[in-house]
Amino acid sequence: MFGLDAFELARIQFAFTVSFHIIFPAITIGLASFLMVLEGLWLKTHNETWRDLYHFWLKVFAVNFGMGVVSGLVMAYQFGTNWSGFSAFAGSITGPLLTYEVLTAFFLEAGFLGVMMFGWNRVGPGLHFFSTCMVALGTLMSTFWILASNSFMHTPQGYEIVNNQLVPVDWFKVVFNPSFPYRLLHMATASFLATAFFVGASSAWHLLRGNKTPAVRHMFSMAMWMALIVAPIQAGIGDAHGLNTLEHQPAKIAAIEGHWDNVPGQPSPLILFGWPDMHAQQTKYALEVPYLGSLILTHSLTRQIPALKSFPPQDRPDSTVIFWSFRVMVGLGLLMIAAGLWSLLLRFRHRLYDQRLFHRFVLVMGPSGLLAILAGWFTTEIGRQPWVVYGLLRTRDAVSAHGTLHMSLSLLAFIVVYGSVFGVGLMYLLKLVARGPQPYVEHAPEGGPGEHRTPARPLSAADDAHDNTQRTR
Repeated sequence: MFGLDAFELARIQFAFTVSFHIIFPAITIGLASFLMVLEGLWLKTHNETWRDLYHFWLKVFAVNFGMGVVSGLVMAYQFGTNWSGFSAFAGSITGPLLTYEVLTAFFLEAGFLGVMMFGWNRVGPGLHFFSTCMVALGTLMSTFWILASNSFMHTPQGYEIVNNQLVPVDWFKVVFNPSFPYRLLHMATASFLATAFFVGASSAWHLLRGNKTPAVRHMFSMAMWMALIVAPIQAGIGDAHGLNTLEHQPAKIAAIEGHWDNVPGQPSPLILFGWPDMHAQQTKYALEVPYLGSLILTHSLTRQIPALKSFPPQDRPDSTVIFWSFRVMVGLGLLMIAAGLWSLLLRFRHRLYDQRLFHRFVLVMGPSGLLAILAGWFTTEIGRQPWVVYGLLRTRDAVSAHGTLHMSLSLLAFIVVYGSVFGVGLMYLLKLVARGPQPYVEHAPEGGPGEHRTPARPLSAADDAHDNTQRTR
């Protein structure tokens, strides 16, 4: 297929399914915490605006959660089907870590999700709020275990190799490996930012259409406060993560910077833009800022950053890809910081809900958080190459023995199925967001004939726009 062998097709297939899947957990993590805040505000103030916002975003959460679970199950099966070498080598570590996620996070979410979605007028307010808190906690615990497993693949420790298999000897070191704290904070914060701009873009859409109800104004204000506060924090976490990567994965940093050579005794420049050429072993058309590479990456004007030529050619990540994916991530992060600062200026001028140019900017920035997450994952995962477990197992040695035809057909099937099934789901999700918050109407737990009853199907928590019309016929 397109001149690619089975190994390359297996990598593309996994990248496709992971990239598609990560969209949904990122929003789920942020929305779960957002719902917890909204319900807490409702219980404290009994302001109906918070209740209306809770039920509006609960519908969006339900659809998003369902698609995230399905896409995640499909992705997990590929460890056995396409990457059996990895499963055989590292399964004794990654298997238990993923099992811990199921036993803690997934069971916690599953146990309280039904109460959260359908128990508003069936259980007491305290129990319902507790259920929302448990679902939010479950999403963060899921992030904890997934990042522990993935971070071990980047900075493995706490293991022994016995009969060509990884054997855990210290689970504390396995879980809390050197890159784990930075990557966990970076991903969790990125999820909050992605959700903030998703919520902000939804609000901006309604503000541009003249809908300035208290619910729309509140969620727009909350989203912009999140952008203002969290985006700079994320930049600081990213800097700390970069220093950690420089220590443990220096080849990745060299590839990110497109930095090939060091001049003895001179600090390293920062290449803002250019085109890294892996064959020519240089970054063409480079726009450099002297000293800045050393200052940013080592916090020093004398130390040098690693150069790609100091690593064997077979151990170099593809600089052409991650050089640009990293810059996409950083560029979007700077735009997020700019959006937060712009919102603060408009607040002082009492024009936050009236500045249409800003609303258009926030609307365009709606997918920026998700795009930044994808760019960040491309950077960190492609930057780990050619290793699947850094320094221990090469990616080519981890792939299953499939033929090119098999991998081509399965990849095409994934593209067709994902495009159709999840395409419909995404369209429905956007339709829900476009409707905007509606006043919530209380219903009795058990309705009589012809009266509203709580649906039994999980995704039917997101009622469509025609429900009220059908009930009046």
